[in-house]
Order: sequence, then structure tokens, then C-alpha cells
Amino acid sequence: MDWLRALQHLRETRTPGVLVTITEVHGHAPRAAGAKLVVAPEATWGSIGGGNLEETAVRRARALLRDPAAPPATERHDLSDRAPAEHGVQCCGGRVTLLYEPLPVRRSVAVFGIGHVGLELALLLSRHDLELHLVDSRSDQLADDRVAPLLTGPADVRVHRVPVLPELVIAELPAGTDVLVLTHDHAEDLALLDALLRAEVPGSIGLIGSSAKWARFRVRLAELGHDEAAIARVRTPIGDPAITGKEPARIALAVAAGLLGAASDRRPIPAGPSTGGRQV
Repeated sequence: MDWLRALQHLRETRTPGVLVTITEVHGHAPRAAGAKLVVAPEATWGSIGGGNLEETAVRRARALLRDPAAPPATERHDLSDRAPAEHGVQCCGGRVTLLYEPLPVRRSVAVFGIGHVGLELALLLSRHDLELHLVDSRSDQLADDRVAPLLTGPADVRVHRVPVLPELVIAELPAGTDVLVLTHDHAEDLALLDALLRAEVPGSIGLIGSSAKWARFRVRLAELGHDEAAIARVRTPIGDPAITGKEPARIALAVAAGLLGAASDRRPIPAGPSTGGRQV
């Protein structure tokens, strides 16, 4: 496949990669500026000219893949028989500059419950480059007209309409998905938490609600067989505590800020203001 299809393949399969581009050419070189190579952990697509140059680029790209926080980088390579070479000699006589652009796997977020707060939260998250899963047991909450505004942003929005047992969606989520539970029904919230704590999928688990709600849930989760270490995986309340108020849009803003603020170092979703036990 060509490099464009390779990029799409990496995105669809949630595989990290590095895009290598020749940005400058001086003198003779095997490929012109603009040539591209896509490097994944176990495969490559495209070419920047083969030989020592390409082998060096592949190894450099795979070194970047070992560091999820690696920024883009540039390198200059002399194509001369007098230039140091690890993987054979290229004596074209020119010089090229390579740009290495890491392509990390997109973050995945699942929101269970697309009511007033859930919809506002989905609107905010849809403006970010992530995989966004929306789940609700009420079909009208995910009607086409409600979902349409969420499809205009960079997020890849996946809609799950599940009138029965929404917790079954958990098995369909990518590993490491950050899950937010804010359904209209406390019984549904509890069933979801029980299933999430039994699964290996979640990267983090956030629950909206009051301290009284959580106190009841802690007891019920223990009765369902979860130990203290497992129960401690649930973060509640959620959101940035600096953003206060009980309006749905403000609650959603606090939750989104807390979630996205934890993205760089993968901190747990921070605790935030209580919603006073209100159904959301």
C-alpha cells in the first residue's frame, strides 16, 4: 500500500508509527524532496531511497517509537563515500534533510450516558483528535440530529445504541480507553462500574455524582466481590475543581478539562466538584 493508505491502516489498527519525509535535497540524492516513508514496529511502507539512508531512518524511527512522548525531529544526512555509514555506503554526493513525525495511537474515551451533561461533554471532546465512544441505553439520546454536531470535529465518533445491557459495549472498547460513567440511572451506573472493574479495558474510570452516591456504591461494589484496590480505581467526583457550578455546560467543561489535562502524563482523572447527586 502507498504511504497514505499506510497512515490510515495504522490509525484503524491503533498501531503507532513514524512518518519520515525528505524535506530538503542538496545535490544528488536517490529521491526528491517530499518522498515519504512510514515506519511501524514491524513493517514499513513507501521509500526515501533505500540503502544506508533508509536503513538509518528506519532504525531512528523505531527508536522514537520506544518513547511515546518523543517530539518531531530533523536530521541531516550526507550521501558521500566519505560520510560515516553504519549500513553500507551511498555515494550520490548530495545531502538530504529528514523530518521524523511520530504518529502515536490516538487516545480513546468512552462516555456512558449522553444526557444533558454527556452531550455537552461529547461536544467538547469531539473537538479533539481522539477516538470518542458514545453509549446510551436510550435511543433518543443518540438520535441522528443530536449526534450530527459531534461529527464535524476531528474526533472519530463511534455511536453505540444499546437499549439492553450497555455494559456489553465495554468488550468493544480499545485497551486503555478512559471511561466516564454518567448515565441517567444509578442502577445502570453501578452495573457499568461492576463490569469495568472486571475488565482489562479501562485506562481510567470516572464516575459523576455526590459523595453520598459513592458511599452507597462502595458498599455495593464490595458486596459484588471487589476489593479495596479495585474499588480505588474509580475516581469520583470528576473534573477540574477550579471550574465550579452545576449547569450542565460547566460540569462538562470541568470534566473535559480534568480529563484532557491528565493526557500528557496519563495521570488518573482528578477529583472535581460534586454534582450534588443530581441525575445527569
